[in-house]
Parts: sequence; C-alpha cells; structure tokens
Amino acid sequence: MTDSNVSTVSGDPVLIDGYIPQIDLSRALTGDSQARAAVGRALDKACSTSGFFVIAGHGIDRALIDRVLSVTRDFFHVPLEERRHLAAPPGDVTLRGLRLFHEGRASTPGRDGASADGFATRLDSPPDLCELFTMNRAGEPGVADPAELAEGYEVWSRPNRWPDLPGLEDFRPSWLAYYAELEHLALEVMRFFALGLDLDEHFFDGMFDNHLTNLCANYYPPITTPPAEGQYRKFPHTDSGTLTILYQDEEGGLQVVDRSTGEWVDVPFVENSFVVNIGDLMAIWTNDRWVSTRHRILTPPQEKWERERVSMPFFHTPNWSTIIECLPSCTDADTPIAHEAVHSGEYLEYKVVGLTA
Repeated sequence: MTDSNVSTVSGDPVLIDGYIPQIDLSRALTGDSQARAAVGRALDKACSTSGFFVIAGHGIDRALIDRVLSVTRDFFHVPLEERRHLAAPPGDVTLRGLRLFHEGRASTPGRDGASADGFATRLDSPPDLCELFTMNRAGEPGVADPAELAEGYEVWSRPNRWPDLPGLEDFRPSWLAYYAELEHLALEVMRFFALGLDLDEHFFDGMFDNHLTNLCANYYPPITTPPAEGQYRKFPHTDSGTLTILYQDEEGGLQVVDRSTGEWVDVPFVENSFVVNIGDLMAIWTNDRWVSTRHRILTPPQEKWERERVSMPFFHTPNWSTIIECLPSCTDADTPIAHEAVHSGEYLEYKVVGLTA
C-alpha cells in the first residue's frame, strides 16, 4: 500500500507532504526548468505555512559532512579550559569563536522589539544548555570588501578565531570546504525562492555576492544535573536572515510551532538531508506571505541525558548593504506593505546584540 503522504505524481519534487514537507532537489539541480519551477512552487507552499522544509538530493558529499562533524565533535571534546581562549570577546556582534551559553544567556531581540520568540525579553530565563562555535567568510584573509561593508568594515572584517589545538589541524580546512558547499546550495535555494515568488530566477543573486553568512556548530553536551524549569538546549526563537540550512544529528529535540494550533511539532531527522527554515528578512521581503516561525531545542528525557547533540546551522544573510523591502510580487491593492524597509547589516547586528550582552 502506498503511504498517502508520499507523492506519486511523476516529476513532483515533494517526497513527503505535510507541515514540514520533504523536497527532493536532485532533478532541479540538473538545470531542468520544469523541475526548478516545481521546486519553486513547493517551497512557496512550505514557506507560506510552517516556513520549514527538509531537502534531499542536495548534492553535498556525505563524506564531507561526516568529516566536518567528526572534527567538530573532537573540538568540543577538548577540555573547556583548553578552548576558552577562543571565546568571542564580550560585545562582539560577529559572534566569531566560542560562546558558552550554559554560562549565561540573554534572549535575542526580534524584529518588533520583543524577544525573538515573540514574547517579552527574558533576560532572567535559564541559560541554554549549549556551546556554540561560529565563523564567517568575511573573517578570512582578503575576503571582506571595504566598499561593500562601508561603516561595517571594521567590525565584520575581524578574523575568525580558529582553534590552534593539537589534533585539530583539519578543523579549518574542513569547515571552509563545507562552507563553500553550503554557500552554493543556499544560492540555489534562493533561486528556487525567486521562482516561487514569480520573480526572475536570478533576482537575488547580486544581493549575496558579498554575503555575511555565519556557519555555526551548536554543541549540546551531556546533561549532568536536572535542567531548571523552563530550561532548553536552545530557547524558542526565530532566525534573523533569509534562510537557515541545518544539519542535525539523529538525537532529535528540534521542534517548530504549528501556527494554526500553537502546538509544538517535532522536526524529523532524515538521513543525509538538511532542514531549512526561513528567517525574519525573508518574511519582511515577502510582506509576511512567508513566515519566520519560532523553533526550539528541547532537553532530552532523563534516559538520554548522557547523549550529546550536534547541529550545524548555516545562517544565510545578504550583503551588508542590501535593503530588504517588500517584493513587487508580494503587494497589491488588497495587500498593503506591512513592514518598513530594513538595512541588512544593521538588522543583523540588532538581532545578535542580545547574544553579546
């Protein structure tokens, strides 16, 4: 018997439909125009409901994914006192280096002045049970463009804080190789987005040729003491940029809110796939046609406390100078513009300021 959730329509990229659909990009990435248009339509539907989807057939070598995950786990297994010198300086909005949320956190502000979860800022909330390592292409030698970054150059050209520890010689090369693959994939997804929004496929290209995307590793260590009431591995939040491409391991815990019921829905782990969600800038660009949805990482049940979790989000963010304003296909006489235009770089700094407190 055929699962009623599995597409049986020839050429349909939707493998599994639902609130968080699974979409196959393999045919579309060959350049097939009909397949690309079909993916655009599928993403328009997903981004108009949950803002989350799972992609298969992405073309990134599994061996590279395993390589970067292995060296990343090795990094977080190094005793903390031997890694602490890599900590991002207080107040550094680039977040480059190590951050130890379990030693204290602040909520990230959302685009309406509340916390990123849509409620009042919760500076007194329990700290997330998480460590984070972050790098950005602009932190590599010769990459940051003074003309493009303008007044942001001094901040965003700060160098990445790579680990200089024995046994981690492959950390930087593997991260840079993985970053390059995700950079290409993200641009393809933006082109599918353009098609889904009835725009020219290359509409967004020039807004990402000097992008400010962070690649991060979230490390959720084994839990050794009972979590405090209201404590998470990652507090409910929305992302700031256009889209996030996430590799998560099989440990689970990622949930997204169902906007129709208010209930929390598990995001499935699918082998060799990526979870993708849109962020605030995409919601502003589309005049809320697409939704930036709250998500969180739960602490595991007690019988799994001893198990660590690793995820690696790629927070795709436009060029510093890009102005995010309502797209022409997302407004008409019956749908007035809901948001003022925002400056990409300024908005990015606004979103992360709570994390640097």
